[in-house]
Amino acid sequence: MGSKLFVGNLSFKTTGDDLKQLFGQVGTCTSATVMTERETGRSRGFAFVEMSSGEEATAAITKFNGYEFEGRRLNVTEARERTPGPRPGGPPRFSPGGGGGGRPRPQDPSNDYAFDPRQSFSRDFGGGAGAAGEAPRKEKGSRRGLRRKKRSL
Repeated sequence: MGSKLFVGNLSFKTTGDDLKQLFGQVGTCTSATVMTERETGRSRGFAFVEMSSGEEATAAITKFNGYEFEGRRLNVTEARERTPGPRPGGPPRFSPGGGGGGRPRPQDPSNDYAFDPRQSFSRDFGGGAGAAGEAPRKEKGSRRGLRRKKRSL
């Protein structure tokens, strides 16, 4: 067992010194760090406490897990390593720079894909009027007008 402990459900007023003093009752507490928010500096309600040995850490877990401290019941467990992966707490951040991708344009012979100048555009755009090699014609009018035409067919 490691000597680093996770202490959860802390009061927002709790400091590292308070925890060092509390865990000092069980053994030698080498460090106590309360996690804070970056923007506000306010406590996030949990901390990491490091004891000098694994036996002291085990004793601290048995004594302080469920212990009432500053009006709250502490949750004390062995600290685990961070797991790599996506950020918790929401969707990934927006990254500027556009999307793109997809199929290469047929007019660009400089790419690594096979280029066939005789390739039909009707296949690329899902069909349309005209012979092979001729671009389909786009209907003219407003969206509402085009929808009206479609319904009347």
